[in-house]
Amino acid sequence: MATLSDIPGRVLLVGAGKMGGAMLEGWLDLGLDPARAAVIDPAPPAEVAALIEARGVALNPLNGGPPAVMLLAVKPQVAPDVLARVAGLADAGTLIVSVMAGRTLGFLESYFPAGAAVVRSIPNTPAAIGRGVTVAVANGAVSPDQMNIADALLRATGGVEWVEDEALIDVATAVSGSGPAYVFLLAEALAAAGAQAGLPADMADRLARATVAGAGELMVRTGIDPAQLRRNVTSPNGTTAAALAVLMDEDKGFGPLLSEAVAAAARRSRELAG
Repeated sequence: MATLSDIPGRVLLVGAGKMGGAMLEGWLDLGLDPARAAVIDPAPPAEVAALIEARGVALNPLNGGPPAVMLLAVKPQVAPDVLARVAGLADAGTLIVSVMAGRTLGFLESYFPAGAAVVRSIPNTPAAIGRGVTVAVANGAVSPDQMNIADALLRATGGVEWVEDEALIDVATAVSGSGPAYVFLLAEALAAAGAQAGLPADMADRLARATVAGAGELMVRTGIDPAQLRRNVTSPNGTTAAALAVLMDEDKGFGPLLSEAVAAAARRSRELAG
């Protein structure tokens, strides 16, 4: 497995918003030499600008030669304009890594010379605190060494899963990319239900937040199958069993509803990708 010190040249970050800034911070914390990093962004957020200045990272460099890696972290709607302006900074040996939602390998390849090595990935918002997960796919031009480099860069903000079929990126977008919003909605709905049942609203909110966060951490730390964890906390004919009888209804319970939601998100991801 490659490390950031194995990258044979500069890493050029295009876009230093929340995701790009989190990735840059992760790279520097993991030992990437600031002299081998550069950022292109006309107006990075204040906290990222402070990081760039404090660590001596080049901002909007005018020279320096083609980078070993160009990582694209701009909003997908501005991608055509941005890529038209930065594609010329790369050469045939540059690895292109995208964390833009909805922009396909074909779209990315169209801006670079034939045979360009391109990785498309979809991270999620917990990447901002180093607890994200990213799903990635590489085109046929990406070498094993380049895939290892892309993996090392993406792991700076959490775990990485690789797929061979690009179509699975749409499903991953619906599960992990959009998934944090489902969890936030669970906490929101649980707090509202607690308040409706009589708890003070602020207490219901604190209990819901702590419960969702604690349950997630329990899954991470134990590695136990979620279904087994559910069974562990469910006493026969107890309070949890009564609630789960509603949530696990075969026709209108949580499972069928979430399946429908994921299918809708995957369908919309395909539509946006064209």
